[in-house]
Formats: sequence, structure tokens, C-alpha cells
Amino acid sequence: MASTMLQTGGFVLGILGIVALIAAVGMNNWSSQDRQGDVVTSVYTYKGLWRNCEVTTAGLTECRPFYGLLGYSGSFQAVRALMIVGIVMGVISALLGLFSLKCFKMGSMEDSPRAKMTLTAGIMFIVAGICGIAGASIYANQIVASYMRTMYNPNYGGNEGIGGMGGGGFGGNSIPRYTFGPALFVAWIGGALVLLGGILDCVAYKGLVPEKSSYGAVAYKAPSHSNATSVHTVKEEGRRDQKYV
Repeated sequence: MASTMLQTGGFVLGILGIVALIAAVGMNNWSSQDRQGDVVTSVYTYKGLWRNCEVTTAGLTECRPFYGLLGYSGSFQAVRALMIVGIVMGVISALLGLFSLKCFKMGSMEDSPRAKMTLTAGIMFIVAGICGIAGASIYANQIVASYMRTMYNPNYGGNEGIGGMGGGGFGGNSIPRYTFGPALFVAWIGGALVLLGGILDCVAYKGLVPEKSSYGAVAYKAPSHSNATSVHTVKEEGRRDQKYV
């Protein structure tokens, strides 16, 4: 009973995590412009994995897709690849987890194949969760590095960083700074849920494996006393018949 609950809980957490990862990949606000010290009428920008959006002074939002693949850094491409791999593996492991549930009837499948499918789904959930967390962490590290390079505090009237983005030098407040966007936290939460679901499935595997008897010999059933007596009687009658003949 406990193993079944762990298996079901791992499947549910994995599904919720995969949905969160898919939502995070589709969101456009992985990094948001830091608006501290800006006037209210300034242009506000935010970026995602696939599009760059800008809110104009009139309140209109315009998004432009990222065209091409070769014009971006390797770490940015790695984030994209990790998130896609995590989603694909998560979907496959969710299907395996669904077929391995005891409440899901599929032919005459025994408990041993179901347990193996649960273990496989758990391992794939763990890998998918690690991919999601790693992709979000790499993107967050890029934001932190960019933020440190463009640090500017208007209260002290000086640039505290080492220069602008891309080696633009001391640009003051002309270079926008970016902070963590909501999609980044959604990706972290989704990866953590998928990882936890995989751990629960792996823990449930041991309890789902059917127990095998340590004594594998074939039981021998001795003939009953009545059968032995009848056989002996038949043999005696056969000997008497041969004697009289």
C-alpha cells in the first residue's frame, strides 16, 4: 500500500513538474529589466528563450523572435537544449509512469514488469529534473554576471562595475540591467518537482517487486496409502492368474 502511494505521488509530482517546465519554456520573461531608479515613462524590456519583448511608453508590448541559431552564445544554446531535453524525457517518463500504475489496466501485465517500468520512469524523471534545474541555473548565472558588469547606483553617482555589456566601457546608466524573471523561478520549481517525483518512483520500486521464495525445489507428493494398497492387490492377483495357467 505504501509503495503504491509513493508510486502515485511520484507520478503526480512528475506531471506537475513537466507542466511547469513547459510553461517556463514558453514564457518570455526569463530576465526582466531592473527598473530601480528609472522613471515611470521609461521603456521596459524583458527576454525569454525564444523572444525579446519591449513595453513602449504608450503601454503597448512588442515582441520580436530570436532569428537564427548561430548568433547567440554557447551557454544560451545550452540552456535551450537542456530545457528541451528535460521536457522530452519528462514526457516519456510520464507515459511510462502512467502505464506502470496498478490502477491502469493494460492486458495481463504482471507486477514485475510494472515495477521495472516504475524504476525506469523514476530514473528518467530524475534526469529531466536535473536538466531543468541546470538550464535555469546557467541562465541565472548569465544574469548575475551581466548584472555585475553593468552595476550602477544613482544614489552614489558612479559606476561600480567593470564596464558595460559586451565591453562597451563605462556607460553609466545607459546600459540596462536585467534581473531574474518569473519564468526562471517557474523552471526551478518545475525541475524540483520532477526530481522529487523521480526519487519517489525509485523508492517505490523496491516495494513493488514481487517477493520470491528462497526455496525453489519442486514439491513431491507421495502416493496415498489407499493407492499403494490397490496397486499391491492388483500385482498379487496377476501372480495368481499366472500360477493357475
